[in-house]
Amino acid sequence: MKLKLERIYDKPADLDGWRILIDRRWPRGISKVNAHLDEWAKEAAPSEELRKWFNHEPARFAEFKERYLQELASNPAYLDLLASVKKHLQTDNVILLYGAKDRQHNQGIILAELIKQELNL
Repeated sequence: MKLKLERIYDKPADLDGWRILIDRRWPRGISKVNAHLDEWAKEAAPSEELRKWFNHEPARFAEFKERYLQELASNPAYLDLLASVKKHLQTDNVILLYGAKDRQHNQGIILAELIKQELNL
């Protein structure tokens, strides 16, 4: 089974997998029916303060990554997400979904990388 990362605004590459939204806020213009979500891990997303500071500015991404990893290290919701991903990967693909326009500078990249490290994927 694979851990995948997709932008929620893209047409789903596949619906075959456990779909987890990893944004703190619900994505604009996406209905709950069309999202086809199995889980919403909003508490594992960056804090409002960090999200606003980052403001999706690529020049801030390195520091954003450091700060977000610090938040995750003390966030019990991350451990819940990690346990859920581990459980579902035993029988299914897991698809992490994010809303950011920038595909290379967002929390999904950081979260997917960390989960892969922790689970030795």
